[in-house]
Amino acid sequence: MEKLPKRKNIRLNEYDYSQAGYYFITICTNDKKNLFWNVGETYGGQFQKPPLSKIGEIVDLGINKINSIYNNVEINKYVIMPNHIHFIIVLHAEEGRSKITPTISRIVQQLKGSISKQVGFPLWQKSFYDHIIRNQQEYEKIYEYIETNPLKWEEDKYHI
Repeated sequence: MEKLPKRKNIRLNEYDYSQAGYYFITICTNDKKNLFWNVGETYGGQFQKPPLSKIGEIVDLGINKINSIYNNVEINKYVIMPNHIHFIIVLHAEEGRSKITPTISRIVQQLKGSISKQVGFPLWQKSFYDHIIRNQQEYEKIYEYIETNPLKWEEDKYHI
């Protein structure tokens, strides 16, 4: 029997993803399918935000629900691209506790599951990308990246 390749762990070893902090998250659609924007519409000066498809609108609602579902969890900034989403999620410390429940992985898993259930098919790649934001300079750079990402869609590494 041929051995299957071992899946690469993309999480930072030895890091506790339940501790308070700022995290930059990217989640891609399965096979990087363009499902979140209306086909044929472009993003630019005439749009206040990207032209979301019906599935994109469901994703938008799902992201916005996170702040009300979890205590001490905040989606600080996000953008929905045609085949992926980026967001900054903040885990705030509870008084007397440095750890938050649930973890980043659990929050992302629940978001992906809820949205897939609503659209009626598996929407997402199995994993997601994260970056721990360590200082104000990183935060500002990532915030700006999220803010301007739709304007640069043609250059995006996920553009297919």
